[in-house]
Amino acid sequence: MLKNNLHGSVIITYRCNAHCNMCDCFKDPTRPEEEIDLATLEKLPDMAFTNITGGEPFIRKDIQDIVELLYKKTPRIVISTNGYFTDRIIELCERFPEIGIRISIEGLEETNNAIRGLPDGFNRGYGTLQKLVEMDHKDVGFGMTVQDMNCKDLIPLYHMACDLDMEFATATLHNSFYFRKTDNKIDDKYKVAKAFEELINELLQSKSPKKWGRAYFNHGLVNYIYGQPRLLPCEMGTNGFFLDPYGNVLPCNGSTEKMSMGNLHDNTWDEIWNGQQAAKVREQVKHCEKNCWMIGSVSPAMKQRIWIPGWWVVKHKIFKGGHYSLEENKFINKEQN
Repeated sequence: MLKNNLHGSVIITYRCNAHCNMCDCFKDPTRPEEEIDLATLEKLPDMAFTNITGGEPFIRKDIQDIVELLYKKTPRIVISTNGYFTDRIIELCERFPEIGIRISIEGLEETNNAIRGLPDGFNRGYGTLQKLVEMDHKDVGFGMTVQDMNCKDLIPLYHMACDLDMEFATATLHNSFYFRKTDNKIDDKYKVAKAFEELINELLQSKSPKKWGRAYFNHGLVNYIYGQPRLLPCEMGTNGFFLDPYGNVLPCNGSTEKMSMGNLHDNTWDEIWNGQQAAKVREQVKHCEKNCWMIGSVSPAMKQRIWIPGWWVVKHKIFKGGHYSLEENKFINKEQN
């Protein structure tokens, strides 16, 4: 596989100013002096797409230097943030107007602040979005991790994104080493799935092919919530990777324990990516039973097997008149009956 088909996710810190109920990253932060530096990031290969994430990436004071370096290796960078550090975000976007910004908002004001444990978090995040709109920043959006506490806010937030003409991303609860959680779960699966059903139908009824693809992704989230096998094979460690703040090259952020292919402090990229340990990790990925459905692993899988989501879209957009029903999934029929 060519390096320029790679999707890379760079976790530049585990420090975070939010205390989210679905992520305990803030309880186990990295120290600034041990976080990956520019010299090590320089070893990364060329990539088709790079996500910068955390922790909260804008805690790092050298984030502009990190972005400048990574733009030498990738044509597109998207940063995942809680949007709290408005001035730093605006300053970065003024310097790099092509950069993508995705702000996590977990519901309307009361719900968001309860989930994220960040005082005035909604107003700070939403205020940052508004400022990005005012400066006509092109690649901006927000998303939520859907759970029992906030599923009622899913459609209002989607409408907010439409009103602002922004990207809107979704996820749901996962447990992994990355989130430092083993007890994340959805209690009322059907209630949460119904919220996704409504979103899927709104996406299908739009005129945007990109939103039709997102409808398929959200269908996959329903599938995941009910513990079903992945709709697409996971090839993380082959078409995508994560780099953690300590320099470890990982296939993903969804495993229970870290599956390190090697450390970029100690080796070159080619030595790690083509090494025996990487081959072992890829075998582990092949036999992984977690069935995660997160955009980092799903997006490259959708592109590589475009006919699968493509046929799903054709079936629902054309043959079903833009309509999706939970009850077409046999596992939901079985559970509800």
